[in-house]
Amino acid sequence: MPPTSETLTAERILETTEEVLRRHGPAKATVVDVARALGVSHGSVYRHFRTKAALREAVTKRWLDRTSEALAGIVAEDRDPEARLRDWLRGLFDAKRRKAGDDPELFATYMVLTGESNEAVPEHIDDLTAQLTRIIEAGVAAGTFASDDPQSTARAVFHATGRFHDPCYAPEWAQPEAEADFAALVELVVLGLRA
Repeated sequence: MPPTSETLTAERILETTEEVLRRHGPAKATVVDVARALGVSHGSVYRHFRTKAALREAVTKRWLDRTSEALAGIVAEDRDPEARLRDWLRGLFDAKRRKAGDDPELFATYMVLTGESNEAVPEHIDDLTAQLTRIIEAGVAAGTFASDDPQSTARAVFHATGRFHDPCYAPEWAQPEAEADFAALVELVVLGLRA
């Protein structure tokens, strides 16, 4: 095992784990493979992630967090809540579609990992619905949206738009009618929320 001069960090381990998963797939990728790619002992990896499951959970969370972080900027903007809602839904659809289309092998790997996830997926959904809640609350405060319970409304919007962000629908996202279907659904959601 060649010595490494770079400091071993959790982030470096996660980056390398993603590459190992891309190369070997989730069924064959091991902590030893990750350690070998880093040029360290597998014990060094275990000092950062106590189990293989913890490492897989962390890499899944990191992958999901990229989407949440990209959308957070839209939530924080100080502009019309309706436009922010439209942009947020578009951003979510585009981010998920890119993940599925740009690297199908890694996407398939993450589909396996998210199926194993105990915490990362529910946390991701909670984060996304919290972002939606903030947009809807801003809309209610501005008199743009009507909702007695923005949190419940956000969950309803999230579930209603699931066809355009739930990975189980990924094969449909490349269909010619997907874009028109998405636009029609966003219109329906916005009309339903208007005060």
